[in-house]
Amino acid sequence: MPITICISDSSTLIHLAAIGRLALLRKFYGKITIPSAVWQEVVVEGKSRAGAAEVRRASEAGWIEVAPPQDEVLIRLLKRELDEGESEVIALAVEQGSAEVLLDESDARQIAELYSIPKTGVIGLLIRAKQEGEVGSLRQELDRLCDEAGFWIREEFYREILQSVGELNP
Repeated sequence: MPITICISDSSTLIHLAAIGRLALLRKFYGKITIPSAVWQEVVVEGKSRAGAAEVRRASEAGWIEVAPPQDEVLIRLLKRELDEGESEVIALAVEQGSAEVLLDESDARQIAELYSIPKTGVIGLLIRAKQEGEVGSLRQELDRLCDEAGFWIREEFYREILQSVGELNP
């Protein structure tokens, strides 16, 4: 079944916005859906932080849309292990049936896997951007992600990522 929608959690939006790369989502997916809890976290509660203004503008431009999930029982179940935004992302993906999710937290990614939901995160998106010629240096993007956005990447994983795109010799 082809993927018809892409649903994002807060982390991916915030980190891409912090390094000026939120537009990659529009380029790769056309339209992004976010659940109500993600809008609340990024735009309302995070109004003075990275991502708030960018996500609001993207929503006004029509390429980010807010869609509240309906399955309250599933959301309550997921909230036993995940935060509200991650729970709503996965619940919305389950309801939609053919969706990809953007998640960075390992617990949320593992639960998405249990539901057989395709997933990626900010690192996967930057790798894709490098592969498709949208960024020249993945190393520079990862360094900005760590230095400017406060994203943490294990040193060994950092090297593996760069090796995977030919920016680091084995």
